[in-house]
Amino acid sequence: MPADEKSLSAYIAGLPKAELHVHHVGSAGVDAVARLATRHAGSTTVPQDPARLAEYFAFDDFAHFIQVYLSVVDLIRDPQDIADLTYDVGAGLAAQQVRYAELTLTPYTSVVRGIAAEAYCEAVEDARVRVERDHGVVLRWCFDIPGESGVPAAALTRDIALGLRPEGLIAFGLGGPEIGVPRAQFVPFFDEARAAGLRSIPHAGETTGPETVWDALHLLGADRVGHGIAAADDERLLNHLAEQQIPLEVCPTSNVCTGAVRSLAEHPLPRLVAAGVPVSINSDDPPMFATTLGREYEVAADLLDLDHQGVAELARAAVRQSFLDGPGQRALLAEIDAYDAAWPRDRAGAVADHTSPASR
Repeated sequence: MPADEKSLSAYIAGLPKAELHVHHVGSAGVDAVARLATRHAGSTTVPQDPARLAEYFAFDDFAHFIQVYLSVVDLIRDPQDIADLTYDVGAGLAAQQVRYAELTLTPYTSVVRGIAAEAYCEAVEDARVRVERDHGVVLRWCFDIPGESGVPAAALTRDIALGLRPEGLIAFGLGGPEIGVPRAQFVPFFDEARAAGLRSIPHAGETTGPETVWDALHLLGADRVGHGIAAADDERLLNHLAEQQIPLEVCPTSNVCTGAVRSLAEHPLPRLVAAGVPVSINSDDPPMFATTLGREYEVAADLLDLDHQGVAELARAAVRQSFLDGPGQRALLAEIDAYDAAWPRDRAGAVADHTSPASR
């Protein structure tokens, strides 16, 4: 790796960050998944050996990814499993210098497996408080409807979100497969969630075309869109997102691993940015895709031809697009600014150029 790339990687590793699109179960590290598989040996197909999990997490397509993902979900069988996993995820985020994260949680998949909704919420809240106390990471929740389970899942997710309303809950989402899952059926549930003060952040335009992004905006009142990369194929949609400054949560490696994009070289991130669409960079389900948030910043820097200053602006964009409160945003932005200002201009023989591509 050239010296300047090493310098940029080191810069990214220490850069304070926010993450806006990362899944709760999908963030479980291989060691945590292996421990759960061992705990529930005899009733799961998930390997107990961490070394074998990399092979297990090799996906043929999006449908295969969902199948594997749900097999990991099935390992979470009691509130202690939930609390342990959530705490491990928070500790892993702290190790990447993530200061604030909005985790997508899918309580429906745990509740239908027999965990009481109250116990589920208590477990994630207990872990949230301990993560902030022990690691300084602020966690917030988006309760997510698994779209493939339809209206019953939407109703239960709504009931849990609005009936129990855990302190960390800030948003209402929609995930799972997009193909064959009409968005109109979820309108009443998003309407209720939004009326109760939750933000709308459905997945859309990942494995389908621009029409699901339009549906997310017009039917579900999206404040941000999960993925949304198909917007690159619709100039009118690009203009709308840019004019209204509606952010997309972009996860490059995930899109390649699930087959949504054929290769990183063909990823539409540069087209989205060139059109003026606000984006944040995220990791989605990082252990399952053999990535980290830092690695996704490196990918984005390569795709967008960014230097240190450009990468810092990506980090600031995620903070500004987050639902963190005003004082929290200002504090994290100030920390990013201080980090950037203190970064050596010459480290390991590499010049850390602080000029952006646009100003060269």
